[in-house]
Amino acid sequence: MSAIPASPARAARVYRYYDFVMVAFVTVLLCSNLIGAAKAAQVTLPVIGTVTFGAGVLFFPVSYIFGDVLTEVYGYGRDRRVVWAGFAALAFATFMSLVVLNMPVAPFMADYQKSLQDVFGNTWRIALGSLIAFCCGSFTNSFVLAKMKLWSAGRWLWTRTIGSTLAGELVDSSLFYVIAFYGIWPLEKVIQVAVAQYVLKTGWEVVMTPVTYKVVGFLKRAENEDYFDRDTDFTPFRVRV
Repeated sequence: MSAIPASPARAARVYRYYDFVMVAFVTVLLCSNLIGAAKAAQVTLPVIGTVTFGAGVLFFPVSYIFGDVLTEVYGYGRDRRVVWAGFAALAFATFMSLVVLNMPVAPFMADYQKSLQDVFGNTWRIALGSLIAFCCGSFTNSFVLAKMKLWSAGRWLWTRTIGSTLAGELVDSSLFYVIAFYGIWPLEKVIQVAVAQYVLKTGWEVVMTPVTYKVVGFLKRAENEDYFDRDTDFTPFRVRV
């Protein structure tokens, strides 16, 4: 009996938890961009001093953890589908915010309109920066993890979850703050905030490594899958696995 080709078999497979991970990824992405971005938090740390950061930084890195899990278990192709699903959801949320905020407001809602504008009224540069940075950072994260998995022959999971996040978050933070605030903030402030965000986001990945190990281990056993991207087309411009 001849062996079933790997690619068609994989494309036809139905996974038990893939859809749940996709929904969780998109949910975290939307909430961290629409809710977390509305508040700037400030803490005083030993040695470092006072650090100002977007409150969403506590949750946005979780989307990278989901990205690591998806690529590690299901492969780059299936993570690519999730990234595009997240991009579409974020783009629609941005469009919906623009439409709703620009609709004529009832007189008795005038004060509430101002509150909505403060929370959801991102400038076009911030919206564009979020979309571009998310897409480029997520694909960088997935690509680096997939390649590192091949180089390491599937060993040392922590090196690729942390290493891919270091690369992905570097692309994300660099692009977002340059696109959104260059020429508006002083250059040194753009660099300062971008570096603070990068350190916090990547530090969160390190702290969450034991959780990532448990989730990856559970999904590999439950799905009977541990995909290696040996013959993968790594172009980001497709949604087919």
